[in-house]
Amino acid sequence: MSIYFSRGDEHSELGEQDFREALQAAFDAAGSPERVLALPPDHTRSDSRAGELTCLAHDMLGERLTDVMPALGTHAPMTEDELQYMFGDLPRELIRIHDWKNDVHTLGDVDADFVREATEGIYDQPWTSQVNKLLVEGGHDLILSLGQVVPHEVVGMANYNKNIFVGTGGDKGINESHYLSALYGMERTMGRCDTPLRRILNEAQDRFCGSMPLMYVLTVVESLPDARKVVRGIYVGDSHEVFFAAGELSAKVNRFVVERTPKTVVVTMDPKKYKRTWLANKAIYRTRMLIGDGGRLVIIAPGVKSFGESAVVDRVIRKYGYRRTSEVLELVAENEDLQDNLGAAAHLIHGTSEGRFEILYAPGELLQDEIESVGYQYGDWQQLQAQYRVEGLANGWHTDELGEEFYFVSDPGLGLWIQADHPYA
Repeated sequence: MSIYFSRGDEHSELGEQDFREALQAAFDAAGSPERVLALPPDHTRSDSRAGELTCLAHDMLGERLTDVMPALGTHAPMTEDELQYMFGDLPRELIRIHDWKNDVHTLGDVDADFVREATEGIYDQPWTSQVNKLLVEGGHDLILSLGQVVPHEVVGMANYNKNIFVGTGGDKGINESHYLSALYGMERTMGRCDTPLRRILNEAQDRFCGSMPLMYVLTVVESLPDARKVVRGIYVGDSHEVFFAAGELSAKVNRFVVERTPKTVVVTMDPKKYKRTWLANKAIYRTRMLIGDGGRLVIIAPGVKSFGESAVVDRVIRKYGYRRTSEVLELVAENEDLQDNLGAAAHLIHGTSEGRFEILYAPGELLQDEIESVGYQYGDWQQLQAQYRVEGLANGWHTDELGEEFYFVSDPGLGLWIQADHPYA
């Protein structure tokens, strides 16, 4: 187990030739595989360049690439427009849909003692590791996991074996992983490689995945102030070391320390990627350590048309709204629908400011009473877009049409913004 390919640093700009060489290193390390399963993320992580990598893998492998399963986790299956956006003309007969409720195989449990130690006593239940049946029963001699390492609210740094245990995971494992991490706290988690959930996932991989032909291709992508996306690094390997190597670079290019603390932060969410608050709330997660007490977060999200990724989760969000952690804990103890949807309970925690700052949400289709019913203030996205003149605006400090200062972030899903004097900076 080792790193088979490593290229890039905070100044690199990598492209197709680098991607081809990285993929070839993966195929060579796997011994010229004959039956390959690719696990890219879905379109909401298009900046990872995993769509391009998947297409290049198909170009290089031909018929040996037998299956492509977008690691949906709990996300809805991709539409044809979303498949085209992510994968272009990749043959659709290769696409497999992950069903996180039904189509899973349970590998085993990471015991409660390990979980208790990993979470510093916050959670003391065993954690069940699950994957899609295709990973176990598909007869592949290479499972190619593709994706981007970037700060993440649940696991600290996204991707690596999260793509396996969450992206192709099952109901129980996904729900409990998100909940235990929410209890530990986002601020203590984001932007770190060594987190409670990552320790649990690594342990599950060590215990249960020894016979799986897993190979990871991990990118690190920086979003520049002018919103241009640049691939800074690409790493290939089958060990924890490959993740930590990518995570070290991500910490340099995806974590932005801001010397002054803004009272107003304005973010825009790409309508092609963000259609529900379930994902668009990355606007809250990734900027919460930047906003000053008593400040305001303005979320301009013209693509947002609903709350949850499924009808069940949408109902849960509408019923309870985004609440402080202490309130959600009480509600979980008292309500069976939250106990059955711990991932949704975690999302309610993640989506609150804990009363520290106000959240002005400007969706495309959700109505004012819908937004206000879940605990946010409502804004008109067109009016706010004009007020802050966000079209083509660079990330950083600006003033609006009234002369008020604000800090702008064009796509918070690609980083973590934090004030210099924050205790977790």
